[in-house]
Amino acid sequence: MKSFRKELWFNVSQRRQLINITSQVEECLQESGIREGLVLCNAMHITASVFINDDESGLHQDYEDWLEKLAPEKPHSQYRHNTHEDNADAHLKRTIMGREAVVAVTDGKLDFGPWEQIFYGEFDGMRRKRILVKIIGE
Repeated sequence: MKSFRKELWFNVSQRRQLINITSQVEECLQESGIREGLVLCNAMHITASVFINDDESGLHQDYEDWLEKLAPEKPHSQYRHNTHEDNADAHLKRTIMGREAVVAVTDGKLDFGPWEQIFYGEFDGMRRKRILVKIIGE
């Protein structure tokens, strides 16, 4: 069995942003040479997420609205965590959206269902962030 590891770095220009990382993950898969196996993508920050869904702007806005209802950013004073930082809502949003995504690799390609794409969800941006891509298989 072979193993491949790569970090993808992003300069996130907004506090909250969804970034489609499917093409970067596909590039990692090609670079790995693995034809059958699994790809793991996980956020390396506790205020960010990796998840799979549709790349549709209305859905992305629905995520923003839904997450803001569940864990509103303001007022910052509503959270006990916000003593030195103002990102408690980002920690909660990450918990809701999940830490990682796993995708099967079949015949050298990501084995997706219809419309599936991989996203990096950033909930406390405005700085450099990274994702780990780990691929195992043959």
